[in-house]
Amino acid sequence: MAHDLQINAEFVKGATSSEHFPVTSLCEVAMVGRSNVGKSSLINAIVRHGRMARVSNTPGKTQEINFFVTDAGFMLVDLPGYGYARVSKTQREQFSRLIRDYVTRRENLALTCVLVDARHDPQPLDLAMLEELELAKRAYVVVLTKCDKLKPGAVAARQEQLRQVLSQCRYLVDVIPTSSQTALGRHELIGCMKRIVNEHVKGSS
Repeated sequence: MAHDLQINAEFVKGATSSEHFPVTSLCEVAMVGRSNVGKSSLINAIVRHGRMARVSNTPGKTQEINFFVTDAGFMLVDLPGYGYARVSKTQREQFSRLIRDYVTRRENLALTCVLVDARHDPQPLDLAMLEELELAKRAYVVVLTKCDKLKPGAVAARQEQLRQVLSQCRYLVDVIPTSSQTALGRHELIGCMKRIVNEHVKGSS
């Protein structure tokens, strides 16, 4: 396996509103998904750092946008999980506005990774997020999580399902099966991040 796909990352800041987003020239890759989709575990698997993103048994733990600078030339951005029922309606709406504001208006954003639990059909909130990105003309990749819980044939079927559902979408980059337990898809996802960031840099220069 190629060692250049090792990524180190360091926490920069957390933001609860767009006024608090860091001022930087770095491209950003965002991670977003339902609050129980395994986002923190996948981020930690990507960066090979067991404590970078806080992993909790309590969904909805991430309540701000967390920015991490990486040695791969881009910022990794951890967005709050959406759809968590045990926070107030006001908090859910606040998270939703914060996420939407970031993914549709942040100029630094090069790629959004939308995490979807491979064990289930994509949920209405997942499809709404994909539609939001498509309408905003933002590049995104669908990341299937928890694929170690399924047989390979079921993973392939889910991947094909998503590709069919999104076949008319112009800004979909790829559908990548992953597992934070087995590192499945880790190199593919990091390679995709680096490629899109490089294209974004070239396109804006």
